[in-house]
Amino acid sequence: MPFSDYRLEPGSGARLGATWDGAGTNFALFSAHAEKVELCLFNETGRREIARIPLPEYTHQVWHGYLPDVRPGAFYGYRVHGPYAPEAGHRFNPNKLLLDPYARAHAGELRWHDSLFGYKVGSRKADLSFDRRDSAFVMPKCVVTPDASSWGEDVRPRTHWSKTVIYEAHVAGMTLGADHIDEPRRGTFEGLAQPGTIEHLKRLGVTAIELLPIHAFPDDRHLLDRGLVNWWGYNTMGFFAPATRYLVSHAALDEFRVMVRRLHDAGIEVILDVVYNHTAEGNQMGPTLSFRGIDNASYYLLGDDKRYYYDTTGTGNTLDVDNRRVLQMVMDSLRYWVENCHVDGFRFDLASTLGRRRDTFDPHAPFFDAVLQDPVLSRVKMIAEPWDTGNDGYQMGNFPPGWAEWNDTYRDTVRAFWKGDEGMAPAVADRLMASASTFEHRGRRPWASINFITAHDGFTLADLVAYNDKHNEANGEDNNDGHDHNVSWNHGVEGPTDDPDILALRDRQRRNLMATLLLSQGTPMILMGDEHGRSQGGNNNTYCQPGEMNWLDWSRLDDPFVAFVADLIALRNSRPLLTSERFLHAEAHNPEGRFATWRRRDGSAMDAGNWEDPDRRLMALLLQGDADRALFLAFNAGEEEASYALPPGRWHRLVDTETADVTPNRPADVEGEITLRSRSLILLEADTPGPVRSEKSAGGDE
Repeated sequence: MPFSDYRLEPGSGARLGATWDGAGTNFALFSAHAEKVELCLFNETGRREIARIPLPEYTHQVWHGYLPDVRPGAFYGYRVHGPYAPEAGHRFNPNKLLLDPYARAHAGELRWHDSLFGYKVGSRKADLSFDRRDSAFVMPKCVVTPDASSWGEDVRPRTHWSKTVIYEAHVAGMTLGADHIDEPRRGTFEGLAQPGTIEHLKRLGVTAIELLPIHAFPDDRHLLDRGLVNWWGYNTMGFFAPATRYLVSHAALDEFRVMVRRLHDAGIEVILDVVYNHTAEGNQMGPTLSFRGIDNASYYLLGDDKRYYYDTTGTGNTLDVDNRRVLQMVMDSLRYWVENCHVDGFRFDLASTLGRRRDTFDPHAPFFDAVLQDPVLSRVKMIAEPWDTGNDGYQMGNFPPGWAEWNDTYRDTVRAFWKGDEGMAPAVADRLMASASTFEHRGRRPWASINFITAHDGFTLADLVAYNDKHNEANGEDNNDGHDHNVSWNHGVEGPTDDPDILALRDRQRRNLMATLLLSQGTPMILMGDEHGRSQGGNNNTYCQPGEMNWLDWSRLDDPFVAFVADLIALRNSRPLLTSERFLHAEAHNPEGRFATWRRRDGSAMDAGNWEDPDRRLMALLLQGDADRALFLAFNAGEEEASYALPPGRWHRLVDTETADVTPNRPADVEGEITLRSRSLILLEADTPGPVRSEKSAGGDE
């Protein structure tokens, strides 16, 4: 119907977005510098604009209006009028249809066309020029969506941090190769919700699945030109809407909720990898899709020359979370996913940016203080990627209490130790004890260290032991993308080989790395597919690859390594000494009387001089507690087998990476000393509870 046929009332600016109240829809959009805002309504296909309605009221920098005739399912967007003055930070262009930052759903995909840009592409004046073409025909449309939904008796698992084991996965990569899923559901939330998918996660024993970004995002134009896609999704263009590519029925948010409900029924939490540090609009030469055209100067950090962006993300722009309305949007988005969609936590991409004051990081920045006092968000899991690309961006250990952090130094240190690098003993000892030197302050606990050997960014576990160098040629960037510091070792042959000795050593090294991860203090995170040896062919930057290298191979789930990983997780969860809620030291500092000591080959305690030996690749950790059976964890990263003196008593052999055994119920069969094969790990358990004491004290050289 034409604009004149729509009933229009002032409405309210109190709640941003499109809000259906059962009788009509209230529209509210923040813009501090706009001169006029037009609501654009589209027909049921989203292809034809059927009304353009100026929002009648402007209250506290919010434009708003209420339309009794607009119902859920309606397609809409905005056109925002104001100055086009890039030198002053303003880039308004009403010819460009804009996405509502608060839209709960999008319909359709972004189709690249020069009309998406606020300036004339190819003009000698670059972004100072002005493009008058309408972009609506290539833009997704926002969808009016009711908030109400029935959750029934959904019960959040609320797994304690000390018992959490995270599985990092990609929605499509997890399910596209699954024969147990109907074709239309593969690659979607519904596919992830299928019983066979969830059964695999339960078999492993993981307690949380961390999904790579599921917020709405486009495929970058330069990738599509090369026949590639934005596979990972770190390029958000809507913080409330799920990516339509993961839905069977576009705009059907219930599919996401069903997935969450079924994972919760299985005792598995859902953690979302979220990108609140930048958007898909890029730098001054990027498209005008939403925020830039709504209020560029408010949403983004601008440089001293306001034509350009202050970029700490490497993507061209940085969201200005210090702006109270931008902070409100981020907080509203997070609460929406927790309250409306029952998400259990978040992993924040480039989280240092969220605490920035330009060139400095502030753990008391408005965002962190807002989360701390929020009654909803303060109760869910918050995980920081503790770095960004800006000045002083590496901030591991400096995030506020209550936060956990990705520990990349754990990754590099454990890799280097098992690779056989010199001088790694002191560092690896610290990392195995939840990096106490980094995290033990302000009342933080061991779980604050998210330990990982591999993640989506980098080699898989199988490639880590099969390649010395990255092989990213398929990305079309002349192998210049991806990082070069892989701390990997091919064990004699680059890539695939038929040599049985090399294959056996690679398998043992995979067991060593996985066992180290799951037997360390802190919170372990496993990469999707590492449980069965998924390879990316040496590609350590598969962000743009839609093919099988990024898929879980469901035909390999009978691989013995799957059982090895599952048994390790079960063992970890059954031994309190492996999941201590407090940092363990040489003397007990906790009610359980738990402590940890490092041992030399002769059974005596390590002293300062022992740690200084650059050739030390043999070490053992003794974990003890008043009511616990002591655990003796021995590592041999050297090239020769070696014997190790045991504390007094009889011991059970729980884990042996030489034989791939994980046998928690085996009778006590070891005493006196034990022999470790080269490049292997052994975990023993005392026959009786209580502390064990060595009769030896540290002496001279071993």
